[in-house]
Amino acid sequence: MLFAGRSNPALASAIARHLGVELGDVRLETFGNGEMYCRYGESIRGADVFIVQSGSAPVNDHILELLVMINAARLASAHRITAVMPLFPYARQDKKSAAREPISARMLADMVQAAGADRVLTM
Repeated sequence: MLFAGRSNPALASAIARHLGVELGDVRLETFGNGEMYCRYGESIRGADVFIVQSGSAPVNDHILELLVMINAARLASAHRITAVMPLFPYARQDKKSAAREPISARMLADMVQAAGADRVLTM
């Protein structure tokens, strides 16, 4: 099952067309205070779920939306969750080049895993 976040719905639609599948039904909202909301509109129990979400601007909003989507899929008993991230945010921060710097790419990878993703597909 293929689902799209709000970062690039046109890309997700093109992927779905290329694969000959329809995008799954997912309701995504942002509350007035900026909190993200996600609810899958169909059963995903036991399914292989692919979530397409790029790291485009606003980067941090799209990251959090992806994490919420992954967590919702995990709680809905998806069998396997793959985060499809054509642009992996914070990839340029993949190592320490000076003291007191974070390895932000690793932190993001850990967050995606902690949310419940089994795999990440990126380019």
